Amino acid sequence: MTGPARLCRLVGAALFVLVLLIDQGSKYWILYGFDLPDRETVALLPFLNFTMVWNRAITFGMLGGLGAAGRIVFPAVSLLIVLLLAVWIARTTRPWVAGALGAIMGGAVGNVIDRLHYGAVVDFIHAHAYGWSWPVFNLADAAIDCGVAVLLIDGLTDRRGPRAAALSGTLAGTEKER
Repeated sequence: MTGPARLCRLVGAALFVLVLLIDQGSKYWILYGFDLPDRETVALLPFLNFTMVWNRAITFGMLGGLGAAGRIVFPAVSLLIVLLLAVWIARTTRPWVAGALGAIMGGAVGNVIDRLHYGAVVDFIHAHAYGWSWPVFNLADAAIDCGVAVLLIDGLTDRRGPRAAALSGTLAGTEKER
């Protein structure tokens, strides 16, 4: 295994473990330390509450109609995706991509643990301002979103070498002269 590949695997594994531990630790504290299920909603700031939500569906309540089958279907699909992302980590040579994938995997596994243990995902962060209210989420969801954002930015970044960029500039220049 080459140096960059080893670094990528290390970064991906580290982010996976870090996100999973922070996610599960925060949910444990919310449920058993802060006792949010009994308190339901607690205002923290004018724009931020802790609000207890048991999410039995996926993003924005989609596929909530699956009922009890969702408890099996969602974890199975999530774990399949995690396996595919692990293959991606093994093949990438870009540490930021490996880190993003590790964060996505940690968040996905954190939510799978919730589904298997509680039958639903523990969501508790509720952001709202000026009449707008975002869906209640958790730290796993935030890690998944941040990881996807990094992957999108990486995908939109021009990684072509100087020769390809020069050729591109040359071709663009010739097209303008026509």
